[in-house]
Amino acid sequence: QVQLVESGGGSVQPGGSLRLTCAISGIPTSRLSMCWFRQVPGKSRDNVASVDTYGKPFYTWRVEGRFTVTKDNDKNTLSLQMNNLRPEDTATYYCAAREGSAAWLDAEDYDYWGQGTQVTVSS
Repeated sequence: QVQLVESGGGSVQPGGSLRLTCAISGIPTSRLSMCWFRQVPGKSRDNVASVDTYGKPFYTWRVEGRFTVTKDNDKNTLSLQMNNLRPEDTATYYCAAREGSAAWLDAEDYDYWGQGTQVTVSS
C-alpha cells in the first residue's frame, strides 16, 4: 500500500522560511514523478513544484526563485524548501505522486496523495 505523509507546515511571518517533507512508503520514489500542490478554500488545487522520475524540477512562476523541490531516492522523500514566503503562499499543501516520467500534470492525473499540511504566512 502506497502512503504519502507530509510534515513541516506551520505559521511564519512574511519573508520567513519553511521546509515541507513528504515521506513515501510502499513504492520507491525512483519510479515516481511527484508534485506539490496547494489549495485555499473555495479554489482549485494548483501545481506549485514538480519533479519527474529523474528529479528534474518544474515550478509555477509564482514561486520560481523562492521555492526548491528535491526528490531523495535514498530517503524516499520529496521536500519543498520555501523561502521568502508571502501571505499569498498561505494554503494547504499536498504531496502527490504517480508512476511514470511525466511531470507537471493536472491533479486528477496523480494516483497517490498525502493528507495535506497547512502553511500560514501572516504578520
